[in-house]
Amino acid sequence: MVHKTIFLYFCLLIGATANATSGADGAMDSATIDKVADPIEKGLAIAAEGDRRDFGFEDYTNSLEMTLRNRHGQETTRRMRSKTLETKEDGEKSLIIFDEPRDVKGTAFLNFTHKVEPDDQWLYLPALERVKRIASSNKSGPFMGSEFAYEDLASQEPEKYTYLYIKDESFDGREHWVIERDPVDEKSGYTKQVVWVDKEEFRVWKIDFYDRKKSLLKTLVFEDWQQYLDQYWRANSLEVTNHQTGKSTLLLMKNFKFRNGFKDSDFNRNSLSKAR
Repeated sequence: MVHKTIFLYFCLLIGATANATSGADGAMDSATIDKVADPIEKGLAIAAEGDRRDFGFEDYTNSLEMTLRNRHGQETTRRMRSKTLETKEDGEKSLIIFDEPRDVKGTAFLNFTHKVEPDDQWLYLPALERVKRIASSNKSGPFMGSEFAYEDLASQEPEKYTYLYIKDESFDGREHWVIERDPVDEKSGYTKQVVWVDKEEFRVWKIDFYDRKKSLLKTLVFEDWQQYLDQYWRANSLEVTNHQTGKSTLLLMKNFKFRNGFKDSDFNRNSLSKAR
């Protein structure tokens, strides 16, 4: 694990490179990044540029359909709504509300992502009429029976990982960087993640997750990307497959609407029990 001060050191290195070889806003294109020789600096540059390109969306809402499949192919489908708020000084805030089926209707999940500190997460269970805080030690657990862990639902802030460029790889007609990112949080359920990022738009297309025993646990595939406001890319399909259990979860997202004017007060513990 690498301390945040080392992360900031590499940020300074990248900032110096960006000022010398790219635009005044610090933007780096794929050609500039490909000239970076050090694999640690290059891996971080890829992640930092992807994060920079997604900044400024302010907020958005969308609807979700989550299909859980067991190893025998039997399916259960859940429908939800979500809203997300971007913050300038920290990570994102998000609220997910379950609408169907009836046994989970009204369940709500609130997430505050932090750039460095552990994320804050709460789950409202209408049957119990209580709000449950998700402890840091439990964030590697499954979210509502799916193959997504609680920690997967947080925004992927660059500060949460250390990085290493591995190689270039082509598939589906696209050129990708393959990078390794290792969680800084020692309570993470993962020892490392291998990420495929396209060179054209810095979109993530695939992530391999390795468990605490350093074995391949699951693969998350992103598909059907769509651009909004001429800048912000969102994948409409996310499918995660657990290689150890044979289970999978397909998450379909649609009806994205940006810049709704949300406020911090729309994302607090009181909003969980009032979510409709």
